[in-house]
Amino acid sequence: MSGLLLRLAGPLQSWGERSAFTPMRETASFPTRSALVGMFAAAEGIARSDTAGLKKYGQVRLTIRVDRPGTPLEDYHTVGGGFPKERTAATSGGSNKNAAVITRRQYLTDAVFVVAVTAPAHLTAQLATALRHPYWAPYLGRRSCPPDEPFLLRQHVDDPENELLTGVPLTAPEPRDGSGETVAVQFLRERALPQGGSGAAADVIEVNDMPVSFAPHGRAHASRRLYRTVEPVSRSLAGPQKTLLTRLIDYAHAEEHE
Repeated sequence: MSGLLLRLAGPLQSWGERSAFTPMRETASFPTRSALVGMFAAAEGIARSDTAGLKKYGQVRLTIRVDRPGTPLEDYHTVGGGFPKERTAATSGGSNKNAAVITRRQYLTDAVFVVAVTAPAHLTAQLATALRHPYWAPYLGRRSCPPDEPFLLRQHVDDPENELLTGVPLTAPEPRDGSGETVAVQFLRERALPQGGSGAAADVIEVNDMPVSFAPHGRAHASRRLYRTVEPVSRSLAGPQKTLLTRLIDYAHAEEHE
C-alpha cells in the first residue's frame, strides 16, 4: 500500500449529503467519500453511468485532517423568475413550472482539509496521473468551487496517514503560548486507531456517503462509520500565515528531488 496527499482549499466548498434535489442544499462539515470518489472517477474519465468502474475505489482508504473547518454560508438562489411559462424551470412530467424555483445552498467559506489517500501502489499511480492531467476538472463539491493550488501535494507517499501528523504544513498559525511540541488537530478516519494511541478517544459517527452508483436516474449510497479524533500534530508544521504558500510549494516540490 502507498498513497497520495491532496489539499482541499478554496474560497468556497460544498459537500452535499443528499443526492435528491431539495430546496435546501446542505453541506457536510467535511469532504464526503462520495464527493472524493466522484472527483477521482471524473479525473479518470469514468462516466456517471459506469457503476462497475467505481468498484476499484473500494480499495481506497481516506483520512482527513481538518486544518480549518471554515465558516458556513447560505446562498439564496432563484431560477426562471420573470419569464413566460415555456421558459421557466421544467418539471419531472415534462411541462414547466410557470414560476421561479427557489433554493438555498450552503457552503463552507475558507475551509482547508488535507486528505491522505491510501491504496494499492498501482491504483495510487493511476490516481496521481489522472489528478495531474484530469479528464474532467476537479472541484470542491460543486463545479462553482475550484480548488486552490497546490492541490496535489504529493503523488507517492509510503505512509500518507503518518505524513499528516509529521510532514504536511498546517494551515494554522503557530500557537502563541510557546508551550508544548504539538498542536491539537481534528481528524476523520475510516478505521479506528489502535488502543492506547496518542489521540483522544474517537467519536464514532455514521454517514451515508459510500457511493454505490452515480447514474443520473439511479444514484445510490451506502452507510459507513467515521472515527473523529483530536490528535497531536508536530508544532513545527504550523507557522506564520505569510509563509504558508511558500512552505506548501516547497513541500510539494521536495518530492521531485527525493
